[in-house]
Amino acid sequence: MGTGAAADKSLPAEREARAALMRAADVGDPVMGRLVARYGAVKAVQAIRARALPPEFIDQETHNDRPQSHLTARLNAWHARLAASNPLADLEAGASHGARLIIPGDAEWPTQLDQLGPSRPLGLWLHGTADLRFACLKSVAVVGARSATAYGVHTAAEFGAGLSESGWAVVSGGAFGVDGAAHRGALAAGTPTVAVLACGVDICYPSSHDALFAAIRDQGVIVSECPPGVHPTRARFLIRNRLIAALSRGTVVVEAALRSGALNTATHALTLNRHLAAVPGPVTSRMSDGCHRLLRERKAICVTSPEEMIDLVGVLGDDLAPHSRAPAVARDKLNDVTKRVLDAVPARGGAGPATIAVAAGVGLDAALSALGGLAAAGYIERAPDGWRLRKHTASYRKAPEAAALDLPPVAEDSDPTQDPPFPDEDDLPTLDDPGGHERHKQQ
Repeated sequence: MGTGAAADKSLPAEREARAALMRAADVGDPVMGRLVARYGAVKAVQAIRARALPPEFIDQETHNDRPQSHLTARLNAWHARLAASNPLADLEAGASHGARLIIPGDAEWPTQLDQLGPSRPLGLWLHGTADLRFACLKSVAVVGARSATAYGVHTAAEFGAGLSESGWAVVSGGAFGVDGAAHRGALAAGTPTVAVLACGVDICYPSSHDALFAAIRDQGVIVSECPPGVHPTRARFLIRNRLIAALSRGTVVVEAALRSGALNTATHALTLNRHLAAVPGPVTSRMSDGCHRLLRERKAICVTSPEEMIDLVGVLGDDLAPHSRAPAVARDKLNDVTKRVLDAVPARGGAGPATIAVAAGVGLDAALSALGGLAAAGYIERAPDGWRLRKHTASYRKAPEAAALDLPPVAEDSDPTQDPPFPDEDDLPTLDDPGGHERHKQQ
């Protein structure tokens, strides 16, 4: 795509022509995109000024029930806007604010934007220290509701910080709620963050984010396809979402209602065959209904941590998320026979070895072996009627991690001196243990 533009990319005229066309056409205009892709920006400007589009282009655009009157109306709008444009003034105004215009073919141009086809931006205005193309090589879009809940803001900040700490850039829209929290989280960890705006890079919207945008310019980059001085509109917010999805390897929706604009970004991600993930929220929260719908319709993958998102979008084998495990206690390390014997020991009163062996379903020798080890480890204690679960642990230290070793299998002729690991304090039964009481009643 854009062979004509590629041939002229080294000429200042191409950059000026694209700056002019960014004034003439609406952002993401696919008709303008096809015109520039076929003829280049310079020839497109000449055709619009002459109000004479190439005949073959007119034939191409007016087939499939698209009347020529629509193309004529669009040409007239382009002509009027182009006549009022001043691309050199735009370039000077951008430079005065520290901004720069990049176009396809520049070293900083992210080539993944080519997947947008005719909706690819004619150029991008950048303001910041980070290299856009390099920052987006490993990037994740974090999007969500503007009126986010405390849960959404916290989760977005956690994702922003976690992704940034792992060397992944965060791409978002710089808005209130989830966007701002994700940017702040990324800034705290030090990796560049990318804010894609629906207005000129010299416009601070929302205005209360002036400090945030200043921090992003210092550590990341602000991006817009709108010329300097252009203010946001609802339509521009929706159209810019395609850039957020296209710049990143994948998109995670942290929190979104059913009519959230974040779902529009999710749709663009799916259209571009990018990874799409969603964070579940409380089932009572309407602000998570959009996320839950994505998950229910199997359009998105459920993620609950930055590591899981990196696992989704990262390199196979290099960015795997760790498996979550339940907290381990010393009792988990007991072998099967010893666990059965311990379960058969009553919490109150006491039971003899023979009774415990019958309740556990093991031989008497195996029960004696296990009882000796359990007593040495502090799980059980002697009672007038036999054995019972130990009620107090003050005289027994908590087992170090090294003590929680797998026991050898207990056989009928096993050595009764084999001791199981010391238990954790929270793992020992108490006087209020209903399970132990029931076991005692069974004896």
